[in-house]
Amino acid sequence: MKVEAAVISSFGQPFEVKPLELAAPSDDEVLVRLVAVGICHSDIACQHGAFAPPLPIVLGHEGAGIVEQVGSNVSHVKRGDHVVLSYASCGACPRCDLGQPQYCSEFGVRNFKGFRPNGEASFKEGDADVWGGFFGQSSFATFALSTARNTVKVARHHYLEAMGPLGCGLQTGAGTVLNTLKPQPGDSLAVFGVGTVGMAAMMAGVASDCGTVVAVDVHDGRLALARELGATHTVRGDAPDMMQQLRAI
Repeated sequence: MKVEAAVISSFGQPFEVKPLELAAPSDDEVLVRLVAVGICHSDIACQHGAFAPPLPIVLGHEGAGIVEQVGSNVSHVKRGDHVVLSYASCGACPRCDLGQPQYCSEFGVRNFKGFRPNGEASFKEGDADVWGGFFGQSSFATFALSTARNTVKVARHHYLEAMGPLGCGLQTGAGTVLNTLKPQPGDSLAVFGVGTVGMAAMMAGVASDCGTVVAVDVHDGRLALARELGATHTVRGDAPDMMQQLRAI
């Protein structure tokens, strides 16, 4: 099908919006019409050569949209469902079996190497391959191919345009607190840097009933938002006495 996508043809150069041809979904894939997509620092880093993907490639990995078509092996979502896209994993390695797909033994291949699980490119420009599959989606496009495992259904009443960062930035911050730190009610938590990831970590601390939640940043606007979202204290990260302030808290 014909789509428009933001393409990187050489590292360090701007994205270029182009008309491309997107492959039909395979048996284990989902075709999603993108409603919105977040821009993560990893996209910008990859634009400048991080992860060394093949070129040209379509990036984007915080996609949210509506299911357009599903492969024959996909049963948990159907046409018309609202979904958020996250990272890809194999579902068969020991880490995936333990419920830790973020440590999938095929994580690098499935998320950074530019091809679909069947080894093919997602897009074409004329007869030339344009690579995709970035974080299992490549959502800087009007439509994306995801896999059954990284396509998550969300309720229709949620504001879909704001759901995309759940697939990366928000889950990274919140997941670190909820799944790794595992704070108990009354514990103290300090978060250094409250951008999207840090703010999600801070909110997870609030949701975990931490007694003290400190947000540290050099931007007053972020600190004000942190207070609105439940931080008990805020500290300027560039204050000469920052550590003394933290110890006093």
